[in-house]
Amino acid sequence: MTTENEVVVHAHRDDVGARMGMWLFLLSEFLLFGGLFLMYSIYRFNHQHDFHIAAEGMNIFLGTANTLILLTSSLTMALAITAMQKGNKILSLVLQIVTFLFGLAFLVNKFFEWRAEFREGNYPGSPLLTAKPSGQILYYGLYYTMVGLHGVHVIVGMTIIAFMIRFTIKGIINKDDYVKLENAGLYWHLVDIIWIFLFPLFYLIT
Repeated sequence: MTTENEVVVHAHRDDVGARMGMWLFLLSEFLLFGGLFLMYSIYRFNHQHDFHIAAEGMNIFLGTANTLILLTSSLTMALAITAMQKGNKILSLVLQIVTFLFGLAFLVNKFFEWRAEFREGNYPGSPLLTAKPSGQILYYGLYYTMVGLHGVHVIVGMTIIAFMIRFTIKGIINKDDYVKLENAGLYWHLVDIIWIFLFPLFYLIT
């Protein structure tokens, strides 16, 4: 017969395993973007003038707005987890929805920013871009690759948060079982941290 203490120990082990699995996954993500950041640094060192010229065309206003959006969304996600730990399901649910909406706002801003770049002809393979010096072509190639990959992570994060909202509504996530929400929060913080590095590299360092 399974005792109550054995059930608690088993649940605790599952929680520890889930947390460790998420941290290992986050480590792989840091390695991925770390390689891209290293590549960016090497190319920037070899093409400093071209990177300076290309960076002057970035929309600093939208970049700053998206930075504030993601920073605020990390706060709301952390507060959602805290609310759930305290048993305040409604507040946690509201904060999760707000976090999701912040992610949507980020993507909307990025859409308008990229639409402007495409209209100006600054997109991979365009006649205007291919006519520019190789350093500027590299800059935009890295920009679309790294920021685009980050955008994919934002979409994945929003999808995860959507599941967390559903789980919260159904009671699967509750005061006594909120590891899934914690892991979702860790992933969302990863999305925020990556952008904190991308923003100065492409928008501020000229």
